[in-house]
Amino acid sequence: MTAAAFAPTRATESTGRRAAVGTRARDPLVAARTAFFSGTRWSGHTDGPNAAGYPQDDLVRLLEAEYGVRPRALPPGDGLGAGREDAVVAALRRAARLGVPLTPEALLAHREGGPWLWAVLAELWPETVRWYGHRHAEEALRAALTEAPDTSTTGHFLDLAVATDLAPLAPAEAARAGRHTDRAVRHAAWRYLHQLPGGTHYLPDLSVASDAYERVLLDPPAPVLGPREGEREGRVVAQTMLLGGLDTPGQGLSGGMAVLLGGLGDTLAETEGIAGVITVVTAGHEDLVAEDRLALERRPGHWVLKLPVDTPRSLAPTQTHRHRTALTWWAVRLLGGMPRPLDVLHVRYADDASLALAEAAERLGAASVFTATPDPHRGLADRHAARDQDDPRAAEALRHDLHRVFVADRLVERADTVVGIPGRGGTRELVRHYPHLARLGGGKGPSAPPEGIAPYRPAPDEHDRQRQALTNLYQDGARPDALDAEDRDLPLLLSVGRLHPVKQQDLLVRAWLETGGYGTSTLLLIGGSPHTATEAETDMRRRIDTLLAGFPQASRRFALMPALSNTDVRRLQRALAARSQQAPCWYVCPSAKEEFGIAILEAMEAGLPAAGPRNGGVAHYLRDGVNGVLMDTSGPTGLKRGLRRLARVGDDERRRYATAGGKLVTERFSVTRMANELTAEYAALQRP
Repeated sequence: MTAAAFAPTRATESTGRRAAVGTRARDPLVAARTAFFSGTRWSGHTDGPNAAGYPQDDLVRLLEAEYGVRPRALPPGDGLGAGREDAVVAALRRAARLGVPLTPEALLAHREGGPWLWAVLAELWPETVRWYGHRHAEEALRAALTEAPDTSTTGHFLDLAVATDLAPLAPAEAARAGRHTDRAVRHAAWRYLHQLPGGTHYLPDLSVASDAYERVLLDPPAPVLGPREGEREGRVVAQTMLLGGLDTPGQGLSGGMAVLLGGLGDTLAETEGIAGVITVVTAGHEDLVAEDRLALERRPGHWVLKLPVDTPRSLAPTQTHRHRTALTWWAVRLLGGMPRPLDVLHVRYADDASLALAEAAERLGAASVFTATPDPHRGLADRHAARDQDDPRAAEALRHDLHRVFVADRLVERADTVVGIPGRGGTRELVRHYPHLARLGGGKGPSAPPEGIAPYRPAPDEHDRQRQALTNLYQDGARPDALDAEDRDLPLLLSVGRLHPVKQQDLLVRAWLETGGYGTSTLLLIGGSPHTATEAETDMRRRIDTLLAGFPQASRRFALMPALSNTDVRRLQRALAARSQQAPCWYVCPSAKEEFGIAILEAMEAGLPAAGPRNGGVAHYLRDGVNGVLMDTSGPTGLKRGLRRLARVGDDERRRYATAGGKLVTERFSVTRMANELTAEYAALQRP
């Protein structure tokens, strides 16, 4: 998809004036983007709040700078500290969206800046090189490197050279940067030397490596992965899960996506038309120490490839921009070394890690697919309006969200095919946040292949294992991860997921306590690392402990189990669903939003009635009062109202929800159907 295809068209001033007036009452981000991609004029400036109640503050000024026809100045000194750098970033993003190639000198002149500036420079640089030529760009890079040697910007400049196969420095010159005290500069120089003819002779000895990451960077392995020539006909497909671990759902950043992609990769590998599947994950220092193999075959035809990252553990969502060039480098090197070339690469998250892999696909000559979601677009203005205007962390969170919106646009730009996750109106909400996608599907927007879950495979001694699962759950109410045996016949509320603020387990506990639910029911949460907790997990446990401290009589009817394997979770769900109607179990998802909700589908498939959030994609399949209950999860009041409603649902109605939910999942949301529809999408693509 070309930038020109999505560039705004010229409109008359009267049309622009009508658009500006008509969009003031809407979400300012939606209004700004709708006007920009339709070529009409938008201004968020009014005297005071707009009709939707959004303040005319720093968000609107940033949007005007990025999307407005006549960008306004960004005066410094407010709560955001908006000023020159924000204006530069906004202008460069506009240039990227419009497909305007800037000269190498113009880009490199902006060398002093923060992460969002360097991120957009990295995105613009390849097009600048294509437009002005390798020689011109190489000379400009050399001038920048030699004018200010031995600074932190050296690493950024070398990253730009690596991204576009330029050689502004001789090996001996780069070797000096390879001894820099700054890790980022040192590693950029090593990557640069790897790509120069004879450059590896200038790399330091392995003895200088300070950790497992530096050892693997100095001496990259050549893992064996991917199908061999003649083994099987079809496409070689890579899919990415770059945050969290594939085999640790419920821990850290690993959630339903791990379950989804694990089952999908296994199923795709068995699907006609697919020669092999590579699921790409990341590996931090601890992972590299624990397992030195970068590739393994999970199932026949399904490989897992680990891209090393210079972090202690998994990538943090707010730090992916720092690893973009390294991830691209590793992906090109490792995926490019397969016996058969990669045909398709599918990314699913709007961040710089996905952008790095999309860039790698382009360099490998593979087609790329992007699954677009309304995140972080949905609710961005609401989140900003509710923030503390004097909190610098909130200001940076806003900048990060706006950066992710830009990244999502760039992923759409790079993709050969965009697919969506449907909501209640199909992909209508998606098109609202990505106006340029309205041109797909004959004006209906992108296709939306259904997501699905793998079938549950019972063990030979399944009955005994289910009985033991219940015994473990009800072994001792004094334990934090178990309930009292005497409460076995009480109704149970179950929620499974990683411990994270967006999952809102603390709000569920609060609602259960404040409605007096602990007097008539029990509550079980499953999630969190069993050994080494992340900061988010520790904070969530602290919040829950604080809530329970105010209701000491409730602690024996509450349990928090660390994450279980997907098989163990689904086994426990089946055991709970099989209990008598006098001890019913509801599956409750209190998340602020779920783009799809794999855990909800698994609970419905197990035979449990489910309640989930109105916001997000769950409402696409969970119909309120038909096969489950939709709740307002925007705050504790809505959750309390939802729990009171669940308590009033009678046995017959609850059984009807469970039956309808199980039937829906069986008929519409199998991983086999998902694999077949994605295979058709992949087969229609041609290598660029």
